Amino acid sequence: MSQADFDTAASEVKQLKSSPGDSEMLELYALYKQATVGDVNTERPGFMDFKNRAKWDAWSGKKGTSQDEARTKYIALVAELKEKYGCN
Repeated sequence: MSQADFDTAASEVKQLKSSPGDSEMLELYALYKQATVGDVNTERPGFMDFKNRAKWDAWSGKKGTSQDEARTKYIALVAELKEKYGCN
C-alpha cells in the first residue's frame, strides 16, 4: 500500500459515523504509531497514567512490525471500521 493510501485512511477514520470501541481505537493508535514512527521509542508511562500506559502497551505490542506492514494493516482496519460504522 502506498503512503497516499495510508494518508487517505488516516483522514477517513476521522469521518466515521460512530466512534470505534476502546480496543479498536488502541489498535488504530498502535498501527498508526508503528507506521509513522516505527518501534516504540519512549519510556513506559507511570502506573497511574492508565490511558497513556494502555496506548504505549498497544504500540509496544507492534514492536518488530515493519512500517510498511503496519501501514497495510492500518489501511485494512480502517476499511473494516468504515464498513462497520459507516463514513460521513
